[in-house]
Amino acid sequence: MDRIGFIGTGSMGSILIEALLSAKALSPGQIIMRNRTPAKAEQLAARHPGLVIAPSNAELAMQARVLLLCVKPLEYKVMLEQILPELTPEHLLITITSPIKLAQLEEIVPCAVARVVPSITNAARSGISLCEFGSRIKDEQKQTILSLFSQISQPTLITDSFLRVTSDITSCGPAFLSYILQQMIQDAVSETGISHEAATYLTTQMFIGMADLLKEEIFTLPSLQERVCVPGGITGEGLIALKNGIPGVFADVFHRTHAKFAEDQELAERKLAHQLE
Repeated sequence: MDRIGFIGTGSMGSILIEALLSAKALSPGQIIMRNRTPAKAEQLAARHPGLVIAPSNAELAMQARVLLLCVKPLEYKVMLEQILPELTPEHLLITITSPIKLAQLEEIVPCAVARVVPSITNAARSGISLCEFGSRIKDEQKQTILSLFSQISQPTLITDSFLRVTSDITSCGPAFLSYILQQMIQDAVSETGISHEAATYLTTQMFIGMADLLKEEIFTLPSLQERVCVPGGITGEGLIALKNGIPGVFADVFHRTHAKFAEDQELAERKLAHQLE
């Protein structure tokens, strides 16, 4: 595979680079990167000798035909201004942020565009990466994306209409479930006196074991609950509290994420629109 450029080596950019290196999907010499804060790219290069730091975004676009855009939505205008003079119809831009519309990006750049929404689970070469393709993309470019991300995830095709909810589940979901599990640990400690360390260990191992059951397709979510919750048992008594408190919580979660997404999308659209004028 030719050299791939990463613009942005913050939280998700660095996770993707390190996951792809760990999977041996790319070698350090195949990656050229640039970050607005140089120290972040330098720290990454120090951990992985051979990674190349570009002196500018423009130089990066000159040296790589496939560019992963790992910057925040409101940083796109400046970033595009820097790389636009170097872009050709042979380039492929892959954005990892959800508020940027592919159709609007296509109006600005001369090349094919795609979206891949990663997940923190990709750091363990697991989980989903959501893929959406622009109108100009060729079959060969699709295959490049699917082949690359299949090394660290299960690439899954989505449509724009379900972009937000699928991102909520696969990308935001680990944070949501992490919060719930932390509440379980905290209340176990406060209600029973078990140590925080012990409750954390037990909860973590329970969650890993549950994930293995689902991964091996030994149980589905409903059948797992049914198997553990025997009639008249203690689990059923505990579920009463959850049935009283949980329903409707994620409806509120999705309402909030969709509202924030619409706000971010509108801001990004307005900012990018200035480049079309």
